[in-house]
Amino acid sequence: MLAVRAWFLSVALALAALLVTEDGGAYQHIVAKGETLSQISLRLYGDARWEPVLATANGLDAQGGSVILTGMRLTVPAPTFHRATAKDTWPDLSERFYGDRDRATLLARANGGVPWVPPVEGEDLEVAPLLSHIVAEGDTMVKIAQRYGTGVRSWELDAFNGKKPSQDLVRGEVILVPLAGLTLTREAEEEARRGLVEGGGQGRDAQKRAGVELPTLEGEVKSGRYIEAVARGNRLLGVGDLSSAQLAKIHRALLEGYVALGAFSAAQAACAAWKSNLPAGELERRRLLDPDRVSPKVRAGCGAK
Repeated sequence: MLAVRAWFLSVALALAALLVTEDGGAYQHIVAKGETLSQISLRLYGDARWEPVLATANGLDAQGGSVILTGMRLTVPAPTFHRATAKDTWPDLSERFYGDRDRATLLARANGGVPWVPPVEGEDLEVAPLLSHIVAEGDTMVKIAQRYGTGVRSWELDAFNGKKPSQDLVRGEVILVPLAGLTLTREAEEEARRGLVEGGGQGRDAQKRAGVELPTLEGEVKSGRYIEAVARGNRLLGVGDLSSAQLAKIHRALLEGYVALGAFSAAQAACAAWKSNLPAGELERRRLLDPDRVSPKVRAGCGAK
């Protein structure tokens, strides 16, 4: 019986390694002289608390220890990115990246969305890597969630793995743990320059910054601070690869700012850019140049009568 259990555990560990490395959300790190797992976690993730992730991803805790040696190749789980298209839905993306449409809730939540509202076209979506945890004696979903500290709650792990709440776990079974919130340091990104980013990823920081500054930009336009709004809008256009929705908002603000400042050629260019970044039919559907709500100058700057 012990031999059978040992064989089962070895098979489970092999399966775990496949699940981690074949997701594409991982790269190899060669252990340098004197490095510890905690130091590697701090260097690559910016936080030593991710040490258990590295241990599990490399089967180092299978026998209760995490000893590493100089020259060892460690698998480093890392997030990947997907640039949303007009046809994308959360269930479709969940099936593509996680193998199951029913896992859409967690994917959407990790990107600030909800599963019934499609992602914004052009936005860089983060796809958390999956860690394969081999259930040990006494393990519960609560303990597993606490062990990795990803922010994914125990009931979400139940749903992700098709488990009923409070269902007992069987020793040796594999539980998939989405590593939400896992980020690489700049040093790790350079080390991992192997095409982990599918759709760009480099635009994500720019999109986050734009998301923070857009309310300020819109507030400057509403309060008549047009010089500040034009300066901020143009600065945001230069921060990186923004989503179509963000570009539309920026150019709409620039349109009004340029009209107020009498820069009608710039206003016409801003209007054209605004329209080109709106979803098909949005201008007509929502009457975004409604004469009852938009000033004649702005309408004229946009070529409307």
